[in-house]
Amino acid sequence: MRIVVTGARGQLGAAIVEEFSAFSTGHDVTPVTRADLDMTDDAAVEAIIGRVRPDVIINCAAYNDVDGAEDHPVEALNTNVFAVRSLALAAAAVKAALVHYSSDFVFDGTASVPYTEKDHPNPRGVYGASKLLGEWFALDAPRAYVLRVESLFGRAVGGPPAKGSAAMILKTLVAGGQARVFEDRTVSPTYVVDAAWATRQLVEQQVAPGLYHCVSSGHCTWLEFAAEIARQLGIGDVDKRLVPIRLEDMTFRAARPKYCALSNAKLASCGVVMPTWQDALARYLQSAREDATGGCSGS
Repeated sequence: MRIVVTGARGQLGAAIVEEFSAFSTGHDVTPVTRADLDMTDDAAVEAIIGRVRPDVIINCAAYNDVDGAEDHPVEALNTNVFAVRSLALAAAAVKAALVHYSSDFVFDGTASVPYTEKDHPNPRGVYGASKLLGEWFALDAPRAYVLRVESLFGRAVGGPPAKGSAAMILKTLVAGGQARVFEDRTVSPTYVVDAAWATRQLVEQQVAPGLYHCVSSGHCTWLEFAAEIARQLGIGDVDKRLVPIRLEDMTFRAARPKYCALSNAKLASCGVVMPTWQDALARYLQSAREDATGGCSGS
């Protein structure tokens, strides 16, 4: 298959490129970066898709600054909404499948059990609203997969450095510091490598298009996640090393959903079973150790 990957140098995009290039055969992958394409230029999007004529377009480009979106809504909408509309139209023109990624921020976080694809979205800020609108435009494509991912962590080989809450917690604990972590935010943290693997399974197996929650199995608070990092690394004095904080103690420009665990049961029913977050975390930590030692993990 000919595959175009937009946002190819980002955390998820790099993992997608590696997954389809290194772990599968028969794919011709065209990575598209910000330098290659202005996603907000409709004509440029149409031109590159028309030239490559891919079988699959995988859109990893996104405006991900949750707080920044409150002050720069036009930028968020241009990338997360209108660029997706352009990709959906371009996909229809060349009869390509479209894979687009969304977010748990489409929900308000007032649930007490993991959200399913049938639950009604209710975003609380500009970022969440832009991701929801992007879902709608993506699903206008004749054959579209919208995958909601959440709390991505880790990195692909050759990808950018790991970022996000998990990377900050790990860096702080390894450096001997105290990590401030939410005890009241419940998430389904997802290894970026696993999200890429699941994407390939959906595409190669030609699973029915639609909306899926593409997250690790299980859920936890960030405090529980940090404690598991400490446990797997053999770090003691957890009570002293982890400082619990609560959402109401923090000041953010944009509201955060408190409970945003997602159920991946629909994905599993299609034969794409995601590992648990604990298993994913163990593989991420092993990868981080190998990076730190130049690829040598033996004693």
